[in-house]
Amino acid sequence: MDHFVVSARKYRPVTFDSVVGQSHITTTLKNAIRTNHLAQAFLFCGPRGVGKTTCARILAKTINCQNLGDDVEACGECESCVSFQNNASFNIHELDAASNNSVEDIRNLIDQVRYPPQTGKYKIYIIDEVHMLSQAAFNAFLKTLEEPPSYAIFILATTEKHKILPTILSRCQIFDFNRIQSKDIAHHLADIAKKEGINAEHEALELIGQKADGGLRDALSMFDLNVTFSTNNHLTYAAVLENLHILDYDYYFKITDALTAGSIARSLVLFDEILRKGFDGHLFVIGLLEHFRNLLVCKDPATVTLLQVSESAERKYLEQSLMADLSFLLSALSITGQCDINYKSAKNQRLHVEICLMKLANLPQVLQLHSLAAVDETAKKKVEPQQSLNQSGAVAPAVAAPAPQPAAPTNGQPSNGNAYANAPAQPIAASHPTTPQQSAPQQAAPQQAAPSRLKTTVSLTQSLTPPTQQPAKQTNAEPSTDYASVPNGAKKEELTLANLQRFWYEFSQKRLQTGNSTTEQITLNREIQLNGSTIEIALDNDHQQDAVMNMRYELLGFLKARLDASKLDINPRVAPQEVNRLPYTPAEKFNFMAEKNPYLLELKQALGLDVDF
Repeated sequence: MDHFVVSARKYRPVTFDSVVGQSHITTTLKNAIRTNHLAQAFLFCGPRGVGKTTCARILAKTINCQNLGDDVEACGECESCVSFQNNASFNIHELDAASNNSVEDIRNLIDQVRYPPQTGKYKIYIIDEVHMLSQAAFNAFLKTLEEPPSYAIFILATTEKHKILPTILSRCQIFDFNRIQSKDIAHHLADIAKKEGINAEHEALELIGQKADGGLRDALSMFDLNVTFSTNNHLTYAAVLENLHILDYDYYFKITDALTAGSIARSLVLFDEILRKGFDGHLFVIGLLEHFRNLLVCKDPATVTLLQVSESAERKYLEQSLMADLSFLLSALSITGQCDINYKSAKNQRLHVEICLMKLANLPQVLQLHSLAAVDETAKKKVEPQQSLNQSGAVAPAVAAPAPQPAAPTNGQPSNGNAYANAPAQPIAASHPTTPQQSAPQQAAPQQAAPSRLKTTVSLTQSLTPPTQQPAKQTNAEPSTDYASVPNGAKKEELTLANLQRFWYEFSQKRLQTGNSTTEQITLNREIQLNGSTIEIALDNDHQQDAVMNMRYELLGFLKARLDASKLDINPRVAPQEVNRLPYTPAEKFNFMAEKNPYLLELKQALGLDVDF
């Protein structure tokens, strides 16, 4: 049985050209070797599995190669290259700083630096995980790192550059390694699969590249695992999904279709299916966030390149992004992001995610209502009050139609809200000039003064038509908001609570017909009391009090025009509300139940029980 070597070791790059996804690093190092501009210290930093130690070894082997050509690649055949490949080179020293991080280890390294190389030009010291050195070890290493012998080169490698002392960083030439793109990883895995005689689907390799998160070593380990799991050396997309326990992105497409359609039931059923397959709810939320992000970047052709998915998945993202509105995606990202932040602290995590899905499913309807409200508001702003012209061509102010009068109440009861609808319409009062020389604006009667908010206006044809020829369709005119106007010849009634309540109810119905807010209507339906000439009204909150103060002058004007009370005033006040504190602790709960059932105290004493605090 042959000895198995993992792909991460078997296919480890041995030349600069074979390094995957780090062309900016390899090009710089090759140019430095070609022009003999090698620094005395290099710092390779970046995430795990991206080639830091590999590039350090290739650099160490290349600068000591005895047959270095114009391509600046080690020949692999000279004495220095052969000894390096057999791990027998005396010029290359590797130190693991994770286990050799004391001052004594650095002192031994400094003692070795004093001796020149026996063969070759340079002695190279590769210190891996250099951030693990203690502060004392760093300080002991400073002088040697800054002014080493001409034949000594130090290559430091770390995944956490921020833990290294600034004095060390200032003495090194720093190279930042990038995460390897998933497409580059998939291409590299395809070459390995071809060499090993493995039939692998391209989508399966791209899925491994995405799962590796930029680390080629992790991708090679997952590749070996899936090859072992597969049968007949055939690597399929479905097998990789099952083996790596990855949630298929088709679920995210299905659940997004359900959310954009506003279907709460379908989204909850799909989430239940995901949970029954053993996937974590938090991972689902994170994947849904990534899915919304991918749909958002597909909205603009300039950002489509930010997608790190296969070609078939990219086509699906482009198709679904056309169906999803930009406002929906932005709001969905915000809602799902809050769900991700609060997931760990939620007591019922499944319900937490389900509430998030319900909000997302209701989002299209909310956005549609907001859109309609915005359009309606824009239309209202464009509407200008109509103006009428007199016979001489001068612009005359618009004349409001008087409010229809309610039927007389019977037995002292307030009239109902249908009194205004059943009352006959009054003709529009308009003054007409008797001579052509009269061009002054028409003046309305005092009892028909222009209201503060004009709703009904007279059109041009109506202003030029005698009052006797006004069309009968004026019966459908909107009620006037001139609350102070009263019918001609109407007599003011005595200020009593019954009359006050009747006219209060009429004012409420009139406000209702003109489209008042819900808070105003609730406020006007509150019980009122009469204290001399002051109206007392108890309210629940400050919002209702603000509503009363906003319509104070209109309300008092309406009441004073109908009641013989010139000094009538209104005093709204917010009634204090009692807060019922529910029992929380076990002792409070027991005392609460004991008040309802005194036999609990006897039971506690008889059995010698105590409340669990």
